[in-house]
Parts: sequence; structure tokens; C-alpha cells
Amino acid sequence: MKYYSVAELDITDRSWVADYAKNVTPMVERYGGRYLARTPKVEKVEGSRKAPQVFLIIEWPSKEAAAAFYESEAYRPWREARSAGSHGEFALVAGEDVSGLARIG
Repeated sequence: MKYYSVAELDITDRSWVADYAKNVTPMVERYGGRYLARTPKVEKVEGSRKAPQVFLIIEWPSKEAAAAFYESEAYRPWREARSAGSHGEFALVAGEDVSGLARIG
């Protein structure tokens, strides 16, 4: 089953951003991940929370691939830099419809 990393970020210190994107993008791809979105173009349709500065979606071939990337020693310093220079929410979402009605794949 595919999994999706979904992140909402507000950048507090931009010094890490360019190097992070340059180095982490190929790292994600080596672990089988594929960026579906990494953008500041977020239009709120509903809800009271403020839209994030950056919205991110990465498709992973499996939960294990996502976890292997996230927990890797290679990613650790980049994860720490992102955490120090931003506030945000990260979630790992299963690519499934528990109702069984939608065709997901």
C-alpha cells in the first residue's frame, strides 16, 4: 500500500531551505519517494486555521520506505535543520479508503 507524507510548514529561518531542498530531494527519491507537491500556493477552502507557508505531499511505495527515509542517519541532520528553522505538522497517511468505495491506486 502506498503512503503519503503530508506536511504543513511555517518557515522561521530561511537559511536552511535551499540546501535542504537540494540535498533532501534526491535522498527522498533514493528511498522510493516521489514529490507530488511542495508549494506555497495553498488556497483555504474551509476551516479556521491559517494556511501554512509551505504545503508538502510525498508519495511513498510503502510505510516502511517512508520510515526508513525519516529515520535514516543521512536525513537526521536535515530533519534537525528543518525542525530548528520552521514550525509545522507532519503526518504519514495510508493510501486507502476505509469505506471501500473509492478507487485508490
